Amino acid sequence: MKIQEYLQEDGSSPYKKWFDSLDAEAAAKVVTAKLRMERGLTSAIKWFDGIGEYKIDWGPGYRIYLANDGDQLIVLFGGGTKKHQETDIEEAKLLHKQYKDRKAKLKADEDRPKAEKDKSTRKRRR
Repeated sequence: MKIQEYLQEDGSSPYKKWFDSLDAEAAAKVVTAKLRMERGLTSAIKWFDGIGEYKIDWGPGYRIYLANDGDQLIVLFGGGTKKHQETDIEEAKLLHKQYKDRKAKLKADEDRPKAEKDKSTRKRRR
């Protein structure tokens, strides 16, 4: 299984921002969880509304928020603790929607005929 962090349009990673805020012990627990997911051990993930929540039973109850993209890719959106679970879930849903919308737009752009793409490029250059 491949694990990938979601990057926003500005190139920032909400997951990395959260991960970088963790202390060393918590970061080690999160890295272990990521390694388990890479090996396909996903039974600790609870799914709802297209979002997965990987619960780490340690400390304040860390969670990693993610989504599947096909059978072999997990996209990480962020993380949090039990205390902020509802807010973190809503943020993950929003990021997941952005991810799907951007992916659909890229696919639509790829599927457009070349002549149509050339026209739109010429219009922008004027």
